[in-house]
Amino acid sequence: MCLKAEKLRVKSGGLADVSATLVDYLIQDGADVHLAIPNYRNIFQGTGSGNNISATYTHPKSRIHLAEDCAFYRCPGAYHDNADQLRGAAIAFQREVINHIIPRVRPDIVHCNDWMTGLIPAACKKLGIKTLFSIHNIHREYPTLAEVESKGIDVSGFWDLLHFAYYPNSFQDAYHHNPIDLLSSAIQNADFVSTVSPTFLEEITHNRHGRIPPSIQWDLRVKTDSGYASGILNAPDPSYNPALDAALFENYTHSEVRQGKSANKLALQRRLNLLENSSTPIFFWPSRLDPVQKGCQLLAEILYQITADYRAENLQIVMVGDGVFKTHFHEIVSHHGLHDRVAIMDFDEELARLAYGGSDFILMPSSYEPCGLPQMIGPRYGTLPIAHNTGGLRDTVTQLSDDFSTGTGFIFDHFDACGLRWAIDQAMAFHKSHKDIREATISRIMRESTNHFSTEIMCEKYSDIYKKLA
Repeated sequence: MCLKAEKLRVKSGGLADVSATLVDYLIQDGADVHLAIPNYRNIFQGTGSGNNISATYTHPKSRIHLAEDCAFYRCPGAYHDNADQLRGAAIAFQREVINHIIPRVRPDIVHCNDWMTGLIPAACKKLGIKTLFSIHNIHREYPTLAEVESKGIDVSGFWDLLHFAYYPNSFQDAYHHNPIDLLSSAIQNADFVSTVSPTFLEEITHNRHGRIPPSIQWDLRVKTDSGYASGILNAPDPSYNPALDAALFENYTHSEVRQGKSANKLALQRRLNLLENSSTPIFFWPSRLDPVQKGCQLLAEILYQITADYRAENLQIVMVGDGVFKTHFHEIVSHHGLHDRVAIMDFDEELARLAYGGSDFILMPSSYEPCGLPQMIGPRYGTLPIAHNTGGLRDTVTQLSDDFSTGTGFIFDHFDACGLRWAIDQAMAFHKSHKDIREATISRIMRESTNHFSTEIMCEKYSDIYKKLA
């Protein structure tokens, strides 16, 4: 079936990048795909800046279902810090999916993502509808039956499938004071569970992070052993291509890396009022400034010291992202007078793309990382990742060898400031190598990354799961 696609600006972060790519692939493959999303009106109208709302869904308008609720209208964006507001919005969204969208669409398979859809697999199970549940993060929320029903979801038909804090004797016994674990409920009731990298699945089932409850470990291990759980690496959108990216000052390929990187570096420095020098090493922070997951506190601990130690090389740092740690970085920059060497900017996709093109290294020191996309995007632009050896980072970054013939970046094992500093020192040693050797290495990495991280491979793996469930 040939479907005419229209565009809707509503993407937010890596989950949306993957979802948009997958939807487009399935449409081209002839599937009838419906997309259910909250109607964040302020985002659609362009007032949701600062929430990583960036790219574009391409999808038939008749197949897009916007869930309506005042909870969405009042949210400042898809990502914010009010947990109660987020949980309320998630329950309202599930109400629309369970009460209206599923009965109207009558799908064969429902693909759910993260705790925000944790009730849907149980509701679908009672209806005989197959579900795939994808885990992009291990965050969990715990509403009660009373809270869920106050939002308009009649859970009496599937409450007995949900995972509670303790075993309920009856519906009434569980109603007010026995919280539902939304993430565990989804994992238990889904017909297939996927994570966004193979290592992240292994880390969950073996509790590598010390925060995974036994129920989740056991359920995922059973599903994995029986062939109903797997890790599927995300892949960057094909638009991340330095030869075609309109956000770059000058487009380039792997054979033009020296000229292209220099031109974009100078453009980036001019835009951010940094000291202009095409030979300056620039380290790019591409993620939100979140100390719980992203490890920005490690960089804060050594920020002044690395700029001081590499002052002769004029080491510069560019941050493009929002988060609670931004104020702390501003204070460090102001205290030490680093405004001409450290730039801290709100998230802006065009600026981030220019930073990929103009920087030399990507900083990814996450304490845990389900998958991550910047460490796969950066090498396409000749920007090498510096990463903590965890989750999807372990699956996608390999240590650059001593002769630079293999590897894609710099990996550190110990999650502390010393580990990050060691990796930065390794990157600087590479930056000081002979320019011809450095250029040849970057050219190799650009070629390999384009071929290795394929959206087609990712989409084929999801398509295989749909076929297995069908």
